[in-house]
Amino acid sequence: MGLWQIGTDTLARSRFVLSPFAETFASLKLLHAGTGAHRGEETWLHAHLPGYRARLTADPVAAPLVRAALGTSWIADFFCPTSRIGESFEETVARVRATGAGQARADLRVSLGGPLPAALERDDLPERATALLTYVWDETVRPYWERRRRILEADVIARTAQVGRGGWAAVLDSLKPGARWIGESRLQVNPNAYPPREIADGADLLFMPVTPRTGWVSWEGQERYAVVYPCLGVLADDHDRRPVPAALGALVGTVRAGLLMLLGTPMSTTQLVAVTGKGLGSVGGHLRVLLDAGLVRRWRAGRSVLYARTAAGEVLVRASGTGGDDQGPEPGGAGPDGRTGGP
Repeated sequence: MGLWQIGTDTLARSRFVLSPFAETFASLKLLHAGTGAHRGEETWLHAHLPGYRARLTADPVAAPLVRAALGTSWIADFFCPTSRIGESFEETVARVRATGAGQARADLRVSLGGPLPAALERDDLPERATALLTYVWDETVRPYWERRRRILEADVIARTAQVGRGGWAAVLDSLKPGARWIGESRLQVNPNAYPPREIADGADLLFMPVTPRTGWVSWEGQERYAVVYPCLGVLADDHDRRPVPAALGALVGTVRAGLLMLLGTPMSTTQLVAVTGKGLGSVGGHLRVLLDAGLVRRWRAGRSVLYARTAAGEVLVRASGTGGDDQGPEPGGAGPDGRTGGP
């Protein structure tokens, strides 16, 4: 299994960060797979898969390049560099473009586990990769980025609150399939048979949520490590949200019932506005009713005020027949859990 040995200080200094590049690469993986993990992904694919396939048809190098870069259990290092804190998409993809031709071919041989097809024995692979990634960003991610960013911020706040309630072990166990904290400063990052890696004190350890149901790990030398993971299922897309049970809606109102179902995960008013599309005044008013009824509670986490269901709210949701599981299906099924970066 892939194990990282993480010192206490490194884990304490770790950060959740948003990466436009990681979101773009996750979207590329979804386009490559061609099948969504839920209805929201299928809707997005319906809108963008034809254009993506037309783009591959127009560039005969692009399709074999993507297949080679994604590999089977290893992502080509140059194709997916580890994002840095606060880095824009343009800054990250510039590092893809700056890769030497020989290094790009060598990385692809590693991800393929063998020789390159004749179509990839060329010197412009970094430029071709940059062009394709930029296409995915411009055409399929950038138009949705502001809303996706708010959804990802909601996930980060929820995970940060979870650290405060249950410690890092609870968070790491729930990040993505194959990842779990196994004690003695060891994090299993995937089930693959890779040699253990010891993360040096002072290295950056970053956790990056993405909205597609996929994930991977990466590193850059000994200085920077990242775990990319799918954000909480309930936040993945409006289309993935299960319908409000009629009985619960009749009892407390459809909007309040919808909020109550969402609040199995701590969220702020701003994030509820972003996820539901309701106005701030409307969401705030419904939250006050739920709060007065004892169905939700609130507390401050840094600059945010978070809301979540109380035990009474949980009983009400379970009694409505949802089982209380409002996080959607288990993330996964979006391709191999690769690794990039590092020797």
